[in-house]
Amino acid sequence: MLVPYKTLIIDDEHLARVRLKRILAEYTKHFEIIGEANNGNQAFEMIENLKPDLIFMDIQMPGKNVFEMLSEIKHQPIVVFCTAFDNYALQAFNSLSIDYLLKPVEKSRIEITISKLEHLHKDQSLGELIKKLLPPEKKNNPVSIAHKCGDKIVLVKFSEITYFKADNNYVNFYNTESKEFITEHTLQMLEDSLLPDFLRISKSVIVNCNFVKELHKYFRGKYIINLNDLNRTKIESGAYYRDRIITRFNI
Repeated sequence: MLVPYKTLIIDDEHLARVRLKRILAEYTKHFEIIGEANNGNQAFEMIENLKPDLIFMDIQMPGKNVFEMLSEIKHQPIVVFCTAFDNYALQAFNSLSIDYLLKPVEKSRIEITISKLEHLHKDQSLGELIKKLLPPEKKNNPVSIAHKCGDKIVLVKFSEITYFKADNNYVNFYNTESKEFITEHTLQMLEDSLLPDFLRISKSVIVNCNFVKELHKYFRGKYIINLNDLNRTKIESGAYYRDRIITRFNI
């Protein structure tokens, strides 16, 4: 979107509109004011008819609720909210506003808005910009893995799994009681998706580091790893995995 932005001011307070127009008039390279509205209903009509690039809008106004109005309009302008109350900030931001200004609006604060607008490319949607401004989305890691037993599916928590071991076309895994389960996931798939607690120590084994009790040096860079499970399982590591074991356990 190229500047200046075709701009609509929406506020039921006449003095607030006058103040904002006066400030925006100092930035003619960025804003071209094309109209004013003083309530939600009028704003709805003007947005659909004038198709502004950008709107500065109060939150508490007579007529249609502004958040409902924004969800109903077909033309989607960039939104900057202006209000005397800060308790609407979260709802305003969730409505994909690019900025949230507290009244009385100051010139220095408008310059911050301009800086945010400059992140917009002419072919970039507001939703894409918001994603950039928000912190990275946290990934929801799975907490369990499925074991099929006939028609029954047993969910085993990763926190209770001591190790995975590849066996032909399947992978077996074991809990703290040394009970055996089976999964159709390959060991590589598990390595790529498992939580940081798990470490691949050989071509065929991934262990849960929380259950590693002892490591004994073996020949050719290998280790014998003792697990703290019911059977006190001992697993031989692969020489290729020596460096990652040393790094992980700081040995």
